[in-house]
Formats: sequence, C-alpha cells, structure tokens
Amino acid sequence: MNGQQLQLFPTAQFDTTYQPNDRSGTFVDNIKLPVHRWFRYSAGFSAQWVESIVKDWHLDESSTILDLFAGGATTLLAADKCGIPSIGIEAHPFVTRIAQAKLLWSASISDFIAQAKTVQETASKLSDVDIDDYPELIKKCFSPENIQQLTKLKIAYMATADNRPASQLIWLAITAILRPTASANTAQWQYILPNQTKTNVAQPFAAFPAQINMMQGDMAWMQNELAANLAKIIGGDARTCAKINSNTIDAVITSPPYANNYDYADATRLEMSFWGEVQSWKDLHESVRKHLIVSCSQHAAKDQIKLAEILTLPELEPIRQEITSACYQLAAERESHGGKKHYHTMIAAYFADMAKVWISLRRVCKSDAKICWVVGDSAPYGVYIPVDRWLGELAMAAGFKSYDYTKLRDRNTKWKNRKHRVPLQEGILWVR
Repeated sequence: MNGQQLQLFPTAQFDTTYQPNDRSGTFVDNIKLPVHRWFRYSAGFSAQWVESIVKDWHLDESSTILDLFAGGATTLLAADKCGIPSIGIEAHPFVTRIAQAKLLWSASISDFIAQAKTVQETASKLSDVDIDDYPELIKKCFSPENIQQLTKLKIAYMATADNRPASQLIWLAITAILRPTASANTAQWQYILPNQTKTNVAQPFAAFPAQINMMQGDMAWMQNELAANLAKIIGGDARTCAKINSNTIDAVITSPPYANNYDYADATRLEMSFWGEVQSWKDLHESVRKHLIVSCSQHAAKDQIKLAEILTLPELEPIRQEITSACYQLAAERESHGGKKHYHTMIAAYFADMAKVWISLRRVCKSDAKICWVVGDSAPYGVYIPVDRWLGELAMAAGFKSYDYTKLRDRNTKWKNRKHRVPLQEGILWVR
C-alpha cells in the first residue's frame, strides 16, 4: 500500500476567522474547512459566510434553518457549527448521499478507522479483477492500473458494507478519491474532459488512506468543537417541500441552480458511472436530471417542453409580459445558431419551477422568517435575463413582503471562449 498506514491523528487546527468578500457566493474558502472539504462541491457557497448570516440574524437553538438546495450540505454543516437545527432538501440522489455522509461527522471514529483498515487490507490482498464491464467513460478517464486498485477498494468496501455510519463514510472516501486518481482532466464538480490528461495523478492505494486520515482528523476536530449534529437532509423536491410542516421555518439560506445551462446531472457522471448507477450520458436524465429544477437546455429538450403552455401558467403572471418577450426573442435567436439550443423553453420552465418553489416556501416559513438566496443572472445567446428581479417578483406574488439585492461579484469575465459580452453578476436576494 505504498507505505501508507491508517492512524489516528491528533485534533487538527483550522482558521475559523472570516470576513465577507466577493468569494462568499463560491465554494473556494470551504476547501480549507473540516468536513466541507471531504467532497468539493464547487456549485456551493462559503460556509463561513453562512455562519456570519446566522450570527447577524441572531438565530438560536430554538430556530430552524432551511436550505432548499442543500447540495454538499454547506448550510447544514455551518448551522451545526453555530448550534442551530437545520433541514436540507436535495433532489439529486447522488449528491443527497454525499451530504448524508458528511453529516455523519459525529459518528464513532474508531469504528470508521477499523472498517477502513479492513477495506484497505482486503483490497491489497485481492488478485487482479475484471474491469471490462465498466462504461467507456471510466476506461477513458483512468489508467488500467488505477481502475484495478479502485475496483479492489470497491469490492472490499461492498464486502463489509452495512447500514452503520462507518460504511457510508467509507463510501464517501472512495468517491472522493476518484477525481484525484483519474488521468483525465476531471476537476471537482466540473464536466469531464477525457481527451485532456493531467500531470499529477494519485494512486488509489495511496489516496484512500490519505483521505481516511484527513476525514478522521476532521471528525475529531468537529467532535471536540461542537456539541451535536442537529442537521438532517431530505431527498426531495424544493417545489413542494413535501416533508416539511407548515409554519416551521425561521430562516432560509440557499442557492438555487443558476439558469446558465450548467447540467448538474452531468457533473457527477464520473462518480455515478464508477458505482454502476449510470452506464451512459443518456441514463442521466432518468436517474437524475428529470428530478431537478429545469436549468439547462438538455433538460428542456428532453422533456419536450412547450413554450406556449409554460408561459400561460398562472404562477408566471407577475413576470409574464417580460418573460414572454425574452423567451420568444430566444426562440428567434436560436435559429441563427448551429446548436439550436432550447434556451427559450429552459428559461420559461426555470421560472415556472422557481415560482412553485416560492409558493411552497411561503407555506413552510413563519411570518417573520428571513430569507437569503445566492443567485446569478443569465444571458443565453446574449439575451439578458434579470434573474434576481424576476425571482423577487415571484416571491412577492407568493406572499412575501419585500425583496432587496446585494451584488457580490462580477461573473463571465475570465472565460476566453464565452459566447457573449453581456455583463453578469452574482449576488444575494434578501426576502422578507
């Protein structure tokens, strides 16, 4: 095992000082924080920013925080650090499992280490295994040697897996080392680029014990610093909040999918392909995408969304005139582009979905609840979509009292291959 041995580390030290900045709406600062760094979720936001909001709002242990799009559990872990109960909703089933594993930071460290050692020792003794059944994506992204080692770890894990927290943590540890051990360019939470290779590629039999050591050190820090795990994650749909009782939420801190054509289903294709949950890109729609808010053209095209039908939905009444104009402009614009992407139906469906989110959110929130959403605007085919203002108007129509917007940073300024020059920004939508 390349000399790597699992061991119990002393409690780690972390810098917990923080000042809000233009990175508050990004995951960048989280890669240095315990537990958050177990699996990088680049679509998230700063955990320390969440903590600052909780303090500013003077929330206490009698409050309940909701994250409608929980992702990698950033809000939930930050709420734990502040001693505040929290609930997260996540529609992506694979991401839900990642979040659930992160919330097990309070589990037995000795059980975790013991099972990890068993997996490590069992894997090291296995003879070469059959790797022909993997999807082509896996074969393109990993060297045969690394596929062998990863498969041995998977076999050893499955032989010991049960319902105990240690098993879920081992699963996350193996999942977390997939991208560092891939030869292809597979940056965390980014699309996979199998035709581009990396210079630094870790070996799974070395990366696994390193990941275990890091995780157990983080668990020790959290257990030393925090009183208890007060968070829970629900695999579900933010458009209904079906498992949350009415008038129970004191605060909402979240970031919905951006209407910028990012395919959140495709973002975990590597991991899901390794675990056998999907066999091809096409499988993603049935397994993941159809459960999500419509925010990419692939989703809109696959669902064969009818623009006229969506635009007549009563939920869109507050923005109907503006969104109708924008969507028909997009419909005309697509005819002059080779890809003919379904941006026109994507934008219509996105705001129809978000209107439903606001309606369900109003049901579960107390009358004095405080809400902040990290949002980004959009300009598909160069047609500007004022996301923050339209979301604010939909919130008001759902029964909320007021909204304001605070800019965090400019977006779309560094990409050399960007298709338009429309200035974009990211910021916070404050709703009361």
